[in-house]
Amino acid sequence: MDLTTRLCVRPQTKKLSSIIKRRSKKVHLTTSDKKAIIDKFKLHTQDTGSPEVQVALLTARITHLTEHFKVHKKDHHSRRGLLKLVGSRRRLLNYLKNKDVDRYKNIIKSLSLRK
Repeated sequence: MDLTTRLCVRPQTKKLSSIIKRRSKKVHLTTSDKKAIIDKFKLHTQDTGSPEVQVALLTARITHLTEHFKVHKKDHHSRRGLLKLVGSRRRLLNYLKNKDVDRYKNIIKSLSLRK
């Protein structure tokens, strides 16, 4: 008998078994989601590292983590990771703003990051 089956036998451990099942689910974006984002923001056919693509991928991860925090309010360890993602996105946007203002405005508009 495996662990989840033994835990489900007793009613007081239902909560623990649901936690174990929940942790086995994926937390990150899938590769198909990443491919779709890359295809939308790439500058040429083999582009995976341009600032626009990186900002779009970071934005997707940030929105995913924001949804996670609506459910898990006390997950402070992941909140630190979120702040690091926001900081790296900010640095990429500053680089893009200094390098090419038109590309910066296009990415801001397409991701609707500013009001």
